[in-house]
Amino acid sequence: MKDAPASTPPPASGEATAKSATIKQIGRELGFQQVGITDARLDASHANYAEWIARHYHGEMGYMARNIGKRLYPAELVPGTLSVICVRLDYLPAEEQDPWELLERGDRAYISRYALGRDYHKLMRKRLQRFAERISARYGELGYRVFTDSAPVLEKALAARAGIGWQGKHSNILHREHGSWFFLGEIFTDLELEVDAPVSNHCGSCRACIDVCPTGAIVEPYVVDARRCISYLTIEHHSEIPVEYRAAIGNRIYGCDDCQLACPWNRYAQYTREEDFAPRHGLDAISLLDCLRMDEAEFLRLMEGSAIRRIGHQRWLRNVVVALGNAPPDPQISEALRRDYAAHSDYVRHHLDWAIARQENRGR
Repeated sequence: MKDAPASTPPPASGEATAKSATIKQIGRELGFQQVGITDARLDASHANYAEWIARHYHGEMGYMARNIGKRLYPAELVPGTLSVICVRLDYLPAEEQDPWELLERGDRAYISRYALGRDYHKLMRKRLQRFAERISARYGELGYRVFTDSAPVLEKALAARAGIGWQGKHSNILHREHGSWFFLGEIFTDLELEVDAPVSNHCGSCRACIDVCPTGAIVEPYVVDARRCISYLTIEHHSEIPVEYRAAIGNRIYGCDDCQLACPWNRYAQYTREEDFAPRHGLDAISLLDCLRMDEAEFLRLMEGSAIRRIGHQRWLRNVVVALGNAPPDPQISEALRRDYAAHSDYVRHHLDWAIARQENRGR
């Protein structure tokens, strides 16, 4: 969804300007790479969001169609909100193997770069809470709530209005010097602050993200049909993965980064300084067969503190099985897929049937 350009913010009082500058300094001291401030108006997002929902592009994410008023009117979500403080936290981890090369290795699992380390939700929430407490200590008791990918919040629209970056054709927020490998977070507050001006769009005629998408999920510039998106299919989609998208999933078992990997602006992205976002348990190049061998207890143990844990063992197996079906034909893979077949749920077996047939038909 591409929002209409926001108007230039009105002049702020001297007090609001000073508070905004101090708050940004506090945010940088706490380790956020960028802090931007906007008001609570999202008028330019209303029509686009309504159309996106009407087209059912949200798929099984029913929560996206609920509490729409609170999404579009932040002051309904947190009464008294006058300003929204938006932050950027870079997460790109340094890796031994190039992501494109990993995507070509059919025997290895590809996991979205944001999920290789610890779950960002907890880290961001704690840091945002400290941020809000520092602001409160400086300016007295204030009303606020902190959010990061939680509650009915249009994070990208708010970040764009706050000047964090512009919304690219893949729908992610882009920064000219830092690309798009970052998390977003917000503090809704009743402080009256000086707001930042949005930055201009610099996508131009580039179609790299649109053309690289394995499933054609970016149905038009700035519009993503989640029902086709591999990130959605492997994470948010609870049902069986539609057969027509399974081959395109390749070895991606949790999320997809192709649109970001292809984006020219990510040439300028820098590796994160957050140790918690470093790859854990060898997940940046783990074998698909090792993923399949994990029973539920081992899955829960290894994924403790990881965003991956929330999909549960059954969806994990579903995704791994599809990826193994896409792997280069190998008798060891066929044997592994058949092993313990009867012990699996019907849900997983439906994907096993497809994967076994694909392995064996392509091996002839």
